[in-house]
Amino acid sequence: MSKRRESGGANRRNFLKGAGLVGAAAAVVPPVAANAMPAAPLEKAKVGLPGPKQVAAETLPPSGDPVNQTSSGGDFMTDVINSLGVEYMFINCASSYRGLHEAIINHGNNKPEIITCVHEDIAVHMAQGYAKMAGKPAAMACHGVVGLQHATMAMYNAWCDRVPVLVFGGNIMEADKRAPGAEWLHSGVDIGQIVREFTKWDDQPASLQHFAESTARAYKIATTAPMGPVFIALDAELQENPIPEGVNLQIPKFSPVVPPQGDPAAIAEAAKMLVNAQNPLIVCDRVARTPAGMANLVALAEALQCGVIDNAGRMNFPSRHPLNQSFRRGLIGQADVILAMEMNDLWGTLTHFSDRIERRSKPAYKKDTKIVTLGTRDLFQKSNYQDFGRWQDVDLDIAGDAEASLPALTEAVKRLTDDGRKAAFADRGQKLAKAHLAMVEQSKTDATIGWDSSPITTARMCAEVYDAIKNEDWSVVGTAIRLNWMHRLWDFNKPYQWNGGSGGAGIGYNLPASLGAALANKKAGRFTVAFGGDGDFMFNPGTLWTAAHHKIPMLYIIHNNRAYHQEYMYLVAMAARHGRGVEKMDIGTTIKDPNIDYATVARGMGVHGEGPITDPKDLAPALQRAVQVVKSGETAVVDVVTDPR
Repeated sequence: MSKRRESGGANRRNFLKGAGLVGAAAAVVPPVAANAMPAAPLEKAKVGLPGPKQVAAETLPPSGDPVNQTSSGGDFMTDVINSLGVEYMFINCASSYRGLHEAIINHGNNKPEIITCVHEDIAVHMAQGYAKMAGKPAAMACHGVVGLQHATMAMYNAWCDRVPVLVFGGNIMEADKRAPGAEWLHSGVDIGQIVREFTKWDDQPASLQHFAESTARAYKIATTAPMGPVFIALDAELQENPIPEGVNLQIPKFSPVVPPQGDPAAIAEAAKMLVNAQNPLIVCDRVARTPAGMANLVALAEALQCGVIDNAGRMNFPSRHPLNQSFRRGLIGQADVILAMEMNDLWGTLTHFSDRIERRSKPAYKKDTKIVTLGTRDLFQKSNYQDFGRWQDVDLDIAGDAEASLPALTEAVKRLTDDGRKAAFADRGQKLAKAHLAMVEQSKTDATIGWDSSPITTARMCAEVYDAIKNEDWSVVGTAIRLNWMHRLWDFNKPYQWNGGSGGAGIGYNLPASLGAALANKKAGRFTVAFGGDGDFMFNPGTLWTAAHHKIPMLYIIHNNRAYHQEYMYLVAMAARHGRGVEKMDIGTTIKDPNIDYATVARGMGVHGEGPITDPKDLAPALQRAVQVVKSGETAVVDVVTDPR
């Protein structure tokens, strides 16, 4: 083939060579008069896009190089990744991991399944959303130092959210193997350094066996509480070169770590404190790791008949359960014992904080309140990024996975509960149930304020969406914006109906993380719905192309207030604090002039788009159409122009 290509004739190389000899003057075509007859038609060129065989022929190595390689390191890498049960790899394709990419396609028959993304931030966020809904990690691959830098924001969100993601980054470790130009720009001595401060672990394997053991170790570390993202650098030579003859490669036997339970003596002490309390209170954030988490928490709350304040980092507690007191934060000030479990920011939950006049704070709890903590947060922390929050004084700190420790704590509570306490607990539970019912009714009343207003209130938007999807097996995912009407109005009662927020509050999370969760829900036959802000949407609109390309169904509602409204409110507060005018606070904070037509953007990406909807009467019909689109297996975007208040 090589000799044939070098012979004469009208092949591509000779054509280009000939074109290069033509003088510049010959390329200047004289203008044709408007009424002139066209020149004699040339024979129509039969030119099309090059097919796979032509592309292969033009990218073959020189004739002296071997082209009969029967294996590659990428083949073994693929086998290792598949041995861990990784179902999906989210990628933006790149040359630095071309060996693994090709091996997954051909050797692995596209296992794990490649999900094509148009940005690395999308790929990691999709993996983050998928892991929270599927209960296991996915993989992501990126290109050297440049692709990894694109992935960092999403990796930081996953770190703060304590979500396992396996990130692979291509690299050319040996300097003498790098091609001139881009391969030098995109390689590094230690590319894991870029993300080391917000990953649980990273490595740069120097052999295939090293890769196998490090990948298994990375998976184990990522999925051991407290969970988090990990990073493995992929050397190009290891991926592309043949597996050396006679080498004895072994895929490690993987055994997951059993989640640690709290110390039995400490669990017994906590139970005693809770049973003897007059007003015990449970606060939680990321208790539920598996579907069993919610049931375990409900069992403890019912054994104590005490209130639960759920910060909703995961689907911890049913929203309509009589003991759910999440919107009665005043109970913190009445509690004599507080059990805080898997808290992201305990100090922030137990503190009144204001920065409107000056930054000041005071405890929300009584001076003699006893605080008990149970969780894994303190088992792994780093110093530079301060996602662990401010120091909080506690009276009993129990290290252990809350979900795994709850059954033992509940049994200890039951053993200590005599008939007299049962009666007192029942009375307490009745009062809390009455307060919960009043809270729900008040929320319904509050939601009617401005019901027919245009722009549309967020309360009506949430109510109309619930009415449209309530008969489906629905799952709300990826919704990191401050939108509490769902939890005030909707009946959340299944473990998969909520998966928490972004973790690090990094913009660009909502849309791709929602789509990743929708991919997991698709396999389970669930209806996925998500709400996202307009500003957040514009960070990663290309996510919708992935939704269309891979046919992932999702209903995505854009909460479109045409501003980065939280920042707008901050500026208003600062101006008021200084006694200055607030009339110009839209400078640098609004997304208007022109207004973005998100429905058109969606249609341009290949998905169904509705809106912008400004009249509340138009919202229900648009949602009904969108729901039917999603039920047919596609993504639908509904742009709702909302009251920014």
